[in-house]
Amino acid sequence: MIKVIIQECDNYNINAVIEKLNSGMELIGGWKSFVKPGMKVLLKVNLIGPKSSETAAVTHCEFVRAITRILKAMDCSVWIGDSSGGAIAGIAPTAQSFEVSGLNKVAKDEGAEIKNFDKEGVVECSINSDYGDKLYLAKPIFDADLVINLPKFKTHTAGIYTGAVKNVFGLIPGLKKAEYHKLLPDPKNFGSMLADIHENSKISLHIMDGITAMQGEGPTAGDVYNAHKILISTDPLALDTVAAKMIGLDIKDIPILNAAREKNIGQWDLENIQVCGDYDSSPELIDFKLPKRFNSKKKQNYKALIKVINFLKTRPKINLSVCKQCNMCVESCPVQAIDKDTKRIDYSKCIECMCCHELCRYKAVELKKDNIIAGLMTKFYRGKYK
Repeated sequence: MIKVIIQECDNYNINAVIEKLNSGMELIGGWKSFVKPGMKVLLKVNLIGPKSSETAAVTHCEFVRAITRILKAMDCSVWIGDSSGGAIAGIAPTAQSFEVSGLNKVAKDEGAEIKNFDKEGVVECSINSDYGDKLYLAKPIFDADLVINLPKFKTHTAGIYTGAVKNVFGLIPGLKKAEYHKLLPDPKNFGSMLADIHENSKISLHIMDGITAMQGEGPTAGDVYNAHKILISTDPLALDTVAAKMIGLDIKDIPILNAAREKNIGQWDLENIQVCGDYDSSPELIDFKLPKRFNSKKKQNYKALIKVINFLKTRPKINLSVCKQCNMCVESCPVQAIDKDTKRIDYSKCIECMCCHELCRYKAVELKKDNIIAGLMTKFYRGKYK
């Protein structure tokens, strides 16, 4: 039976976080089951863009500090790595993200090394997939002796929830990520690509920063939710299954995780997952808000259809009164649907990947629904499936 450890931790005090990490790790054999002196250990953080740790958009720098300090005490070399989303003048803003998040300071303070995946080279991996026969993944994950995945607990406007499975998307360097958004606009197909990354990377441990989580319009424009949780597992899908349960979701509600489930990259059946640590079952996060476009009517048997309607009829729109003309939305759009001068979006090109919403630093990209059409379709399905 796969274990998912849930630890209660109400702040980022270094000593408190270290104590909770250590006691949690003991339940899966302790750090020494994974770590040996002299190892090169890569911490794969969630560094979606130039966001401070206090926004809950990125793995908190003090969370990374705690794990770094544990590993350094075990005589390991520690690398902190990721590739951010987006592009500015053709360059993904990963270096700026490391600075703004506080991770550069943590690395300097603790004697760790920053690995900007956009500059470290790639390794070609052969795959058997409908979308291609090769993946190019960041070289440091193959150079390291141990890779630890450090996702952030967040909602996602295009996928409801993002966690351990989704966090590996940052193993694809730079602007290549935009190509995959263009190539795989369907969430399930995108999830198949994520499953391929997991199968071709050697991640042994997944530790989720849920001390603060992001609710609402995540993964960058949502609100901070004080979840006070750390989740630990050797299985990314099991961890996400438990985390989804905490916010009232079934794993089958999350399209990008269906491919992971079908490809058997981990355990998804709660009957085969043991929750332990400070909890023996998934605790409910009270009043946690999902993205508006996924409002569900749980007592109606047309729930899934309403979710799909809301999803299809929600479109990004740029609020010019908030826009700072940084052009992050323009540069990061994989199908070049946004006019640089007017910021108007050509919806005939838009694939609703929500990269513009996800990567806008100023929350200028808003999500608008066609309420008239959505309302008519809701009435139709209500009559058909009542």
